[in-house]
Amino acid sequence: MDAYSEYTDQELTDLLKQDDREAFNQIYNRYVQYLYQYAFNILKDEDECTDAVQDIFVWLWENRRKINVSILKGYLISAVKYKLTRVIQSSKRRSEILSLNPFKEESFIEDSLEIKELKQAIHEFVLGLPERARMIFEMSRNEYLSNKEIAARLNISEKTVENQMTIVLKKLKLGLGKMSFWSTLI
Repeated sequence: MDAYSEYTDQELTDLLKQDDREAFNQIYNRYVQYLYQYAFNILKDEDECTDAVQDIFVWLWENRRKINVSILKGYLISAVKYKLTRVIQSSKRRSEILSLNPFKEESFIEDSLEIKELKQAIHEFVLGLPERARMIFEMSRNEYLSNKEIAARLNISEKTVENQMTIVLKKLKLGLGKMSFWSTLI
């Protein structure tokens, strides 16, 4: 394992694609504490942070042959950020967490090419949605409203909101195609 500690992230990623368990272990050891701390600064809950970070590493191992990463650290941080967004949306502590403004401090992640491409792809997709579907998607993903809150605001049934989100997310996942990692987190 000592030799693996000398490898660059790119070398480890290449080995990971070849099913190298030691390369995965090195990536895990190299980044688990950093990702956990990043998550903890936002959620302030040990169990939620541990689960979120573990989910990212499980996903990484299960999809090791398909990943296309140029900056591993940025990729992993971005993955945690998007995972935390999903955790926050479903959390009973959502208001408390959001009141802390956790995403005000954007690090180098915002400048990463992968994030810019993802944001652009989602933006273009959203612009192509019918008006009602676009409104529902934006309320859900940008304003972090629950289906119930969206339904009340638009004076429609909660089931309609749920159906619209299901349809939109399926289309978005198909549209993202090559960015399959991100589509699993959306």
